[in-house]
Amino acid sequence: MFLTKVFLAVRRRTARSSSPALDGLLSREQLDRILERERARSDRSGEVFSLAVFTVGKAKTDLEVMAHLAGILRRRLRLTDDAGRLDKRRIGVVLPATPASGAWTVIDDVCVCVPAGLPLPDCEVYCYPSYWPGEQDADVGKEPVETGEKWSARAMEALFVQRLPLWKRSLDVLGSSLGLLFLAPLFAVVAAAVKLTSPGPVFFRQKRSGLGGKEFVMWKFRAMSADAEARKMELLPLNEQDGPAFKIRNDPRVTRLGRILRATSIDELPQLWNVLRGEMSLVGPRPLPCAETVACRGWLRRRLDVTPGLTCFWQVQGRSKVSFAEWVRMDVKYIRSRSLATDAKLLLITVPAVFSRKGAS
Repeated sequence: MFLTKVFLAVRRRTARSSSPALDGLLSREQLDRILERERARSDRSGEVFSLAVFTVGKAKTDLEVMAHLAGILRRRLRLTDDAGRLDKRRIGVVLPATPASGAWTVIDDVCVCVPAGLPLPDCEVYCYPSYWPGEQDADVGKEPVETGEKWSARAMEALFVQRLPLWKRSLDVLGSSLGLLFLAPLFAVVAAAVKLTSPGPVFFRQKRSGLGGKEFVMWKFRAMSADAEARKMELLPLNEQDGPAFKIRNDPRVTRLGRILRATSIDELPQLWNVLRGEMSLVGPRPLPCAETVACRGWLRRRLDVTPGLTCFWQVQGRSKVSFAEWVRMDVKYIRSRSLATDAKLLLITVPAVFSRKGAS
């Protein structure tokens, strides 16, 4: 017993002496809470904030750099700034009310203080709110993303993403596999009906925004005429949905068969393939077309924190009858309450909601 205690004491002392002194750095959990707080503050005020990230390698000298960085940051940062460990090799510094240019100034000042002979860390900057490619009217203070300029910055939305828990991915694989297997006869009938009733392909494929805004191709049975996308611009003045989303009742592009497919949501069933591929989940916020996602600003992009899905609160409680802001609030409600029980409940009430055609258009 005594020898065991001595062994453990020596082991702890050795571990402490072999690891860099990183006193004063926040834990990953603490840093995540601060990032969430600053995002909420930015969503309200519109003021940009940044995250400066320092990354070191695995060599012993790189670990020494980590220790020196911790000391430099304790001396260099303002009282309003917070530094913490993102992981074993990365330190993140939250810089409130600071655009990318200011974050790079902090990085330059810190790197100058790294002792000669030690390798410099790799550095990058994330900004929020971010200016995404495709946005033409960047707000004052926003920084371009991945421009190649010295003061470039990445979109911070990617840091807030929540990966699929094992239970959720397991449910998705099981549910989508069984769905594709047992619905195969229905798929064949619908595919033949689509082909026979209107010219054009059986499936409609469109780029949608997934987890963290990453693009993927979503599949549907074609419920509209083959030139539907080309005719969208002429129908924009008839849009009945506020915000960036586009929805109109009695859409003239919808085929006769398409009205039945949309009313029963049968046109959405091919998305079980997206679920099986991991691009979507059975339950989650509905993915928007990429152009509509780009038009979302601030807190409206919180729906990108999780993997999009086939159904969510909006499908069973509101659909086209609510404002876009309320739609996103429903998605945020799901993100905050995501659990096996919530998913099971939403899947169970989706079927009667679809057959009742509540809010469908």
